[in-house]
Amino acid sequence: MQSRDAQVAAIRADQLFWRSLAAEVGPARYAEPGPMGAWSFGDLAGHLVGWRNRTIARLEAFANGEPEPAPPWPTSLDDDDRINDWIHEHHASRTPTQLVADYDASYDRLIRALSLLADEQLMTTLEWVGAPLIEVDFTGHLHDEHVAGVRAWLDRA
Repeated sequence: MQSRDAQVAAIRADQLFWRSLAAEVGPARYAEPGPMGAWSFGDLAGHLVGWRNRTIARLEAFANGEPEPAPPWPTSLDDDDRINDWIHEHHASRTPTQLVADYDASYDRLIRALSLLADEQLMTTLEWVGAPLIEVDFTGHLHDEHVAGVRAWLDRA
């Protein structure tokens, strides 16, 4: 079982990975379609921060002994694709640069949310994660679902 410090270090390392990836893409290309189908790198960042915000809200509620909060999207949306579309529309007024920066800042907010948890809470398995919180890779979605697409898009340029 990893320690709290190891979990934070892994999140910090992934934040550095994100910063490196964003620098490789470059702000001039943040709005260019391709890294996620028709979605841009900025759209991808908005997608990631939309889901990260949900995770942070859940962690904060658990830390404070509160019930799990409702998702920010309408509860009638019960399919990830529809939720992703809602997140995309929700962020449509924001610039790609803002979205990339927001995802970067979400790493700090995630660490703060985890720091609110008592040690015994970190050992808890919540239904929505399926493992003790101390064992959860809170940054895996980027790597499991999106890095390959970004790399393929960068390689085509």
